[in-house]
Amino acid sequence: MIKAVIFDMDGVLLDSEPLWHAAEIAAFNEVGVHLTDEMCLETTGVRVDEVVTYRFRQNPWKNKSQKYVRNTIFAGVEQRILEHSIPLKGSLETLEFFRHRNIPIALASSSPIRLINTVLNKFCIKKLFTIIHSAEHERYGKPHPAVFITTAKQLRTDPASCLVFEDSFNGLLAAKAARMKTVVLPITKQWNETRFDIADLKLKSLAEFSERHWKHLKALP
Repeated sequence: MIKAVIFDMDGVLLDSEPLWHAAEIAAFNEVGVHLTDEMCLETTGVRVDEVVTYRFRQNPWKNKSQKYVRNTIFAGVEQRILEHSIPLKGSLETLEFFRHRNIPIALASSSPIRLINTVLNKFCIKKLFTIIHSAEHERYGKPHPAVFITTAKQLRTDPASCLVFEDSFNGLLAAKAARMKTVVLPITKQWNETRFDIADLKLKSLAEFSERHWKHLKALP
C-alpha cells in the first residue's frame, strides 16, 4: 500500500531545469569553465556543491572559491525563479489529487531550503506539504537515497510504502535505491532513453496522471 507521496521540485513542480542550466553556465563562465546545456544535463538532480566540486576537479580555476561559484548559482537561479517560473502543467492538480485523498505529501529536493521556500511561497503551496526536506542536510546528495530515506523517516512511513515523482535519472536512481515506487517525468530530449524504464510509471507530464495510474501504482507489489 502507498501511504505517502514524495515530490521532487525542479522539473516536477516547475520547469526550472533551464533556469538552473542558465545560472550554472553564467557562474562557471565567470571562472573560465565553459559549459553547454548538454553538459549541464549530465548533473541534473545532483546537489550544487557536488556539481561545483565535480567541475573543479575537471578543470580547476583560480581567484574564486567553490563557495563563491555555488552562491552565484543559487542567486542566479533564485532571480530567474522569481522572474520567470510558473507551475508545470498538472503539478498543482496532482498535489490536489493526493490532498483530497488525505495522502501525506512531502517534498524532497536537491535544491537548498532557500530556493525551496522561494518556489513554495511564490506558488502559495507550502501548506500542502507535511514534510519539506533538502538534500543540503544530507552527507550525500542524489543519486544517493539519503534524502528520500530521511523524508520517509520524517513521515513515519516505511520507504517501501512511499511513491516518488521525479524527473531526473539521478533522482530516479535515488528513489529506487530507497525501495520506493516511482513515477518519472523525463524531459522531451530524454524521453526515449531506456534507462528511465526502471520507473514504475513514465509520463510526459503530470497533466497525464489519473485515477487509473493511481490504481495501477497501488496494485504493484
